[in-house]
Amino acid sequence: MSHTADIPALSLEKVVRVYQSGSGDLPILQGADLTLFPGELVALVAPSGAGKSTLLHMAGLLEKPDDGQVWVAGEATVGLDDGERTALRRRTIGFVYQFHHLLPEFSALENCVIPQMIAGLSRQEATERARQLLAYLRVDHRADHRPAELSGGEQQRVAIARAFANAPRLLLADEPTGNLDPKTSDHVFDALTRLVRETRLAGLVATHNLALAKRMDRTVTLRDGKIVPYESD
Repeated sequence: MSHTADIPALSLEKVVRVYQSGSGDLPILQGADLTLFPGELVALVAPSGAGKSTLLHMAGLLEKPDDGQVWVAGEATVGLDDGERTALRRRTIGFVYQFHHLLPEFSALENCVIPQMIAGLSRQEATERARQLLAYLRVDHRADHRPAELSGGEQQRVAIARAFANAPRLLLADEPTGNLDPKTSDHVFDALTRLVRETRLAGLVATHNLALAKRMDRTVTLRDGKIVPYESD
């Protein structure tokens, strides 16, 4: 597919991240490059400790690189202050984690309404969009239930609806089906994929599930601190 007219949703340019430890410097990212375009779904497959979480934190503006640049929706982010980074993250990035992190005291619907109201939407607009997303993900019949009353698959679908609530340009998912059984995992992944395709956002999905990775547009891994195409054995 041609991307010539598209601004990348995410672009990492020669990103370096080194952690300080008692035994000296621990380099995690060493000149990492990655570009994601709208409508593209990319799998990130790498062993534990390779730097997947660090990479997602960089892409999600939760950490700053020691060197290099991170572009989100065409905006250079390294020079932004904390408030500007937070505003850009809220406006352009959606997160889905392995564990749903839904607010336990609120219903499924309220969990999707709250981020929109924080972003400035009226309760009525936010509720309408939340209901549409829950219906799309086939959990609207559970809208008034709290997270503890939902199954694992339902919780994760609500978490996906919440991630899409503010119409982000970029979705970052960390093992989004990691604690689900295979059948539920398939349903959740299908819903995630459909939303990415139809809303034309870009998705970066960290996963250990190679079967799911094969269903994405391409798969990358981390090797020696750089992002390279994944090649199965």
